This record gives sequence, C-alpha cells and structure tokens, in this order.
Amino acid sequence: MSSISVIIPALDEEEPIAGVVRECLATGLPNEVIVVDNGSTDRTAERAHEAGARVVTAPRGYGRACAAGVRALSPECDTVVFLDGDGSDVPAFMNQLVDPIARGTHDFVIGSRTRGQREPGSMNLQQIFAGRLAGLILRMLYGVRYTDMSPFRGIRRDALEQLDMREQTYGWNLEMQMKAARDGLRVLEVPVNHRRRAGGESKVSGTLRGTFVAGSRIVATLLRVAVG
Repeated sequence: MSSISVIIPALDEEEPIAGVVRECLATGLPNEVIVVDNGSTDRTAERAHEAGARVVTAPRGYGRACAAGVRALSPECDTVVFLDGDGSDVPAFMNQLVDPIARGTHDFVIGSRTRGQREPGSMNLQQIFAGRLAGLILRMLYGVRYTDMSPFRGIRRDALEQLDMREQTYGWNLEMQMKAARDGLRVLEVPVNHRRRAGGESKVSGTLRGTFVAGSRIVATLLRVAVG
C-alpha cells in the first residue's frame, strides 16, 4: 500500500491554509501533510500546525519551498503530492492523481485545470495561455501532451529524486514536467476542478510585477532545461 505525503508551499496564506490542510486530511489518503512556510509574515505556520500539518520553513522562492518539503518527507513515503496553499486546488481529486501511481501504470500524474471545471475568475487568460503554449512547446520537444502547468500533481518519490530538480522559484513546476518527459517517465494528465483562491492575494497573477517575474522565470527554466 502506498504511503502518500502532501507538500504545500505557502507564503502569507493565513486565511485559507487551515482549510486546505483539513481538506487534504479528510480524503484519508495522505500519511502526512507538510506545509512549507516560505517566509510568511502572518500566522500561516501557526494555522497550518493547528490544522494537523507538519510545518517546515524555507527561504523565499517557490522552488525552494518545494525542495524543502521534499527534504522533510518521512522515510516511508513513496508517493508525493504537491498542491497550493491558497484553497484553489481541490484535494478531493487527489485520488485521481495517486491511483495511477499506486497501480503502477504511471510515474507522474498532473492535474489539468484547463480540462476540468473552473470557477469563474479562478484562472486568468495569461495563465491559461501560458499553460497551453508550454504544452505545445513540450509536445514538440518530447512528444508528451500537457495542457497546464498546474501545481496540483503526484509523482513517485524515487522518480522525483531522479529528476534532480534545480529551479528555486516559479519555474519548478515546468522543470518537473520537462524533465519527466525528457527522462521518459510514464506521464498522465487528468482533469481536475479549480476554485478561486479562498483568501489572500496571488503572488503570481495578483500583480503585474508578480506576473512578469513568474513569466520570466518560467521562460528561463524552459530554455535552461531544453538546452541542458
């Protein structure tokens, strides 16, 4: 039987984080939920701990937070699920991510928000376009079909370790998808529902600067991995 760990990077998500942790635990799937406090100035860590998560810390940077969560995994974990701490991902779909891994048919399963049902306003046009464009480029490079760069994803722990992830900021998700395709992992994309964030402000799409910085890091990651 699989031992599943959930990693949730979180930066100033005091409002939604407890609900996200409780939703994950309510599925009955994870053996542990790890919230990585990515330099919050509010009570994110406290709220996450109260809700039942194990809390670790990491310097600012989405990739740094994800990597810190991986380092904190319990020894028995064999499947890792990543999702955001803003309440937009729907943990009830976790089963669709981990079942193909548990059955041994796939190594990496990513949830596609663009193929699932989205609440109005949960994704902006730039996010949808970026996911489609990245998917088109990766299909040309590696022959793998992606429609999204969703943070909601599951992967075999040993497969994740083999990817040798390096990205420290917003390019982490794309780096994982590119390396999984390049290295021949058995990849599956499944539709998942997506909601508006449950509180706080998006660090990526909430401001023009955030959108620009994230976009720049994603482009840099695409070029680095493609020529690496």
